[in-house]
Amino acid sequence: MTKDEKKDADVTMAEGDKVTAPKDAKNAKDAKKEDENELVGCLHPSEEDLTLKEELEMLVERLKEKSNPSLYKPALEALRSLIRTSTSSMTSVPKPLKFLRPHYYELQTLFESWPLGENKSSLADIISVLAMSYDDGKRDSLKYRFLGASEPVGSWGHEYVRHLASELTLEYNARSENGGDAEAEAASAKLAIPQIPTADLIKLALEIVPFFLKHNAEADACDLLLELESLDKLSEYIDKDTYTRVCGYIFSMVPYVAPPDDISILKTVRTIYRKQEEWTQSILTSLRINDLDLVKDDYDSCTDSLTKKQLAFIAARQQVFFETDDEEITEILNNTKLSENFMALARDLNVVEAKTPEDIYKTHLENSRAGNSSSNVDSARQNLASTFVNAFVNIGFGSDKLMMNTEEGNSWIYKNKDTGMMSAAASLGSILLWDVEVGLTEIDKYLYSTDDNIKAGALLAIGLVSSGVRHESDPALGLLSEYISSTSSILRVAAIIGLGIAYAGSAREEVQELLLPLVSDTGLTMELSSLAALSLGLIYVGTSNGDIASTILQTLMERDDDALKSPYGRFMGVGLGLLFLGKQDASEATLETLKVIENPLAKLVAVIVDICSFVGTGNVLKIQSMLHLCNDHLDPAKGEDDSFQAFAVIGIALIAMGEDVGAEMAIRSFNHLMHYGEPVIRRAVPLALGVLCASNPLVNVLDILSKYSHDNDSDVALNAVFAMGLVGAGTNNARLAQMLRQLAVYYSKNPNVLFVVRIAQGLVHMGKGTVTLNPYHSNKTLLSPVAISGLLTVLTAFTDAKSFIVDKATAQYLLFFLIPATYPRFLMTLDENLKSIPVTVRVGQAVETVGQAGRPKTITGFQTHSTPVLLAYSERAELATEEYLAVGTTLEGFVILKKNPNWMEEDKKDAAK
Repeated sequence: MTKDEKKDADVTMAEGDKVTAPKDAKNAKDAKKEDENELVGCLHPSEEDLTLKEELEMLVERLKEKSNPSLYKPALEALRSLIRTSTSSMTSVPKPLKFLRPHYYELQTLFESWPLGENKSSLADIISVLAMSYDDGKRDSLKYRFLGASEPVGSWGHEYVRHLASELTLEYNARSENGGDAEAEAASAKLAIPQIPTADLIKLALEIVPFFLKHNAEADACDLLLELESLDKLSEYIDKDTYTRVCGYIFSMVPYVAPPDDISILKTVRTIYRKQEEWTQSILTSLRINDLDLVKDDYDSCTDSLTKKQLAFIAARQQVFFETDDEEITEILNNTKLSENFMALARDLNVVEAKTPEDIYKTHLENSRAGNSSSNVDSARQNLASTFVNAFVNIGFGSDKLMMNTEEGNSWIYKNKDTGMMSAAASLGSILLWDVEVGLTEIDKYLYSTDDNIKAGALLAIGLVSSGVRHESDPALGLLSEYISSTSSILRVAAIIGLGIAYAGSAREEVQELLLPLVSDTGLTMELSSLAALSLGLIYVGTSNGDIASTILQTLMERDDDALKSPYGRFMGVGLGLLFLGKQDASEATLETLKVIENPLAKLVAVIVDICSFVGTGNVLKIQSMLHLCNDHLDPAKGEDDSFQAFAVIGIALIAMGEDVGAEMAIRSFNHLMHYGEPVIRRAVPLALGVLCASNPLVNVLDILSKYSHDNDSDVALNAVFAMGLVGAGTNNARLAQMLRQLAVYYSKNPNVLFVVRIAQGLVHMGKGTVTLNPYHSNKTLLSPVAISGLLTVLTAFTDAKSFIVDKATAQYLLFFLIPATYPRFLMTLDENLKSIPVTVRVGQAVETVGQAGRPKTITGFQTHSTPVLLAYSERAELATEEYLAVGTTLEGFVILKKNPNWMEEDKKDAAK
């Protein structure tokens, strides 16, 4: 055996070509023989292989003949033809490339010696292909591609194109490290082709992209342009056949890309959707970017009136409003018909009848030991719990058995004490949620009460009933503004909170003018100033409003230390943080200012602002920084303030939420924090789990929280119980309901925890199982800023539950901040006149289809229902009939349907047959 042949055999053996066993036993012997030939390579070549090898070597020899250049062109053509027509198994290197490998360096030397011309270019193309199987890190495929004849990039096959793309990426990254088109020798040493400008690399990439898109390799095309920082050019190559898969793939990249690249990716997705006139997907992307101008541009660019109505429904779900001349669309944006449609759902599901707290508690299922001890529990506390349970369970249904249609003297309100009366009166706003006109009529009589607590409750109820709904006459602003300067503290508190909830997400300047002076007035109590800041944060959520931010910062600097020690101070931090919700690096200047303020509260506020800025982004570095904050072991007994650590824990959940892998990793981190964390950290872990899985009762999370609900630390247990309510909110989860009944027995002699158990029971059956508290919607792609604001406010209250919720606390009304996060979890189909029409839909578990070949099913384990239907957090729906076409691409919330023009013709044909 010659030296060259031996070298070739060794390389073939090193290649380790894989072989697959045949399924057909009959051909097993033949297959085995073929496999052995493949493995041994040139040691035992077949006759056909020998012929091919000899022919290739003869062609190489012809190229070496300096005396007869006329042989070069036919030899090159023959080589090209043999390489292109070669076939082999999917897992092995083509035979011509194996046999030519020993001659690789000879061909390179030949290339250098030949003069410029057509032959030299053809040889460069062949060496470029050969370099695939002789990859020594020099990126020769790319180098000789540029020196070649520049024929169509796909002419050498898919594997060559993929190899070229990978070398392009490596070359571009090497240039990036060296600062671009480096001409210096030091930089050039690291580059394969320093003489080729970077612009030519991108030009080649843009030749490869159409080939990838044409051959179902959309992911490769996207990855290549992303690596070459040219993703914005992708839209030029997308057509109606490829845009769905391409957009799905690059949209799924967003959580894994550092800012500002994430926004540029979203803008590329939006450009592609706009080019394809997919307006519903385009507006969803604009909402994800959180740019109202882009949202309005999508709406204005759309010419179809029916699609415009669907766009309005999508914007209304995100509580985004923009001016329009169309009254019908303005009505949709105002959510005016939300109550009417919700009641239609209730009638369809037969859940209209009001439920009492006892229907939820089911105390007859608790054993007698609990019944005997119930007399020891504070009856006012029990009644207050029933007030909230009644408010949550009958939310939005417009009727209940405690508050409405009762005589004045026998009203449920009088079975409560002090601020409990305020919560009872405010619960009317929850029961009548979204129905402003009827709600105001019912609430009005309590505005004339002589008791300030009842009157304050009525004011808060006005704010609650207006949550998420806009009204032309602005009743909330008109009625609440006159109480902002009241002499009664409780009336001012109710008016401030009421305005915050009523106008959450609206950025109303009139409300800012009312509340901003309260923030900066150092003569007011910290409670009033902080709640005013909180309400402003809710109203201007995610706007980065500079006036409000600077006012809050100024107040933090000017307030004395005693005032800043108030537990309400943290709500001022929440208000500041909400201004920068989802704005990422926009909060840097504010964070720098907070570092200068020498007060323990400033550190807590800085953590809240940092969290809010990155909510839902999945930013790994921010999660790591939050874990780092939990690493400090502080001793409150020595005067060290460790309250910021509670928010760091909650921050991990808020940043990781919405992205499945990040959420799973966060749950693991919480397990470690429970083992090794300080008490303040352990108390916050259940709250973090609660918000991470809001209205999504995962079995493993329920088991974790059930364990924590029996913790030795009563604060951990209390927060775990509340988190169980959050996790099961609006799901009617039977297993969870049973767990809570058992906890009611277990804590029958502990009034604080029992109070929260009752609240949790009310949350599980919230809206009789028709609503959700999860801030994510539209197939989990959009985060509702208002919803997350409400949840964060309630979690903040539970970071110091003794001061706000239990014991002798008087701020239980903070639980009503769950109302802005509440929304029906339905799919309601509407006809072209926006009237509800029942159609059959399949509802099943959502399946991730990004990057999968073909057209995989988007749901699994489905059941067929008739709309309207309820959708759980992990469920998705698709139409089960071809009679209608959906105007929106996401079947969730309100979806407009139009008749399928082709269906009628098919139907007629079937009838004729």
